[in-house]
Amino acid sequence: MSNLLFSVFPNENFVDLGLYQFGWEQCTPSHSFGPAARNHFLFHYVISGTGTLYADNSKGVTKTYSVKSGEGFMIFPHQITTYLADHNLPWEYVWLEFDGLKAKEAVEIAGLSKDAPIFHPKAKDLALDMMQEMIYIARNAKESPFHLIGHLYLFLDYLARSSASMRLKQGGKMRDFYIKEALSYIEQNFQNDISIEDISSFCGLNRSYFGKIFHETVGKSPQEFLMNYRMTKAAELLKLTKLSISDIGNAVGYPNQLHFSRAFKNVYGVSPRNWRNENQIMIEA
Repeated sequence: MSNLLFSVFPNENFVDLGLYQFGWEQCTPSHSFGPAARNHFLFHYVISGTGTLYADNSKGVTKTYSVKSGEGFMIFPHQITTYLADHNLPWEYVWLEFDGLKAKEAVEIAGLSKDAPIFHPKAKDLALDMMQEMIYIARNAKESPFHLIGHLYLFLDYLARSSASMRLKQGGKMRDFYIKEALSYIEQNFQNDISIEDISSFCGLNRSYFGKIFHETVGKSPQEFLMNYRMTKAAELLKLTKLSISDIGNAVGYPNQLHFSRAFKNVYGVSPRNWRNENQIMIEA
């Protein structure tokens, strides 16, 4: 039986960067996981031993990668993968599953992609610092969400700076400006009946072009991001207030309660009422 340390992150209200689950495992010989697909980015760092990753590339072709101690591998959202510990020298690894507005950019800066998912460190001291951040998170699941997110940012910094395939962020200043304008508009108007046309018009861009650069930068379509942002705000209200489901739907731009409930379940997997029952903080009258 493997030695395993596993935790689920207790808070999902982080839009820029959030954790989902994390842990450490000393695998048994030939221990495998998959084939499976994740909804978020999942990074494994191999502390000792060796193993094999089978992962679909950007064209859907399954590639085989041998990964040894001191290296790592990134699994991408919706990518089908299987990974297998070596029979004679099974790996020990630590992992983090994360996502958010900044996640795609951070992974790209580290030079990792579906066609190049293996982390090869160019600076071993920085890679060790990165590993320590991962182990710290895995061992300190009871710390506050903000505390753990702070260490997640440090992990991504070390990941990028230690990666042999690190890419400097290219130009795109105007693109960054448009995306910041769009995010600001969403933040200030998400509670209103706004459309993607409204957002692109505010930025002074053609809707099709706006959708293209938004998806390339953020990793989600404008529609997906707007819905996820609204549902994140709804989850905060469900958790921290006694407002009715209908009032909360109105507060995040869904005057139709049925449409709100469907959207919330699409993001969180359960109805607003069930989510509140499981997560609401007790509020004194």
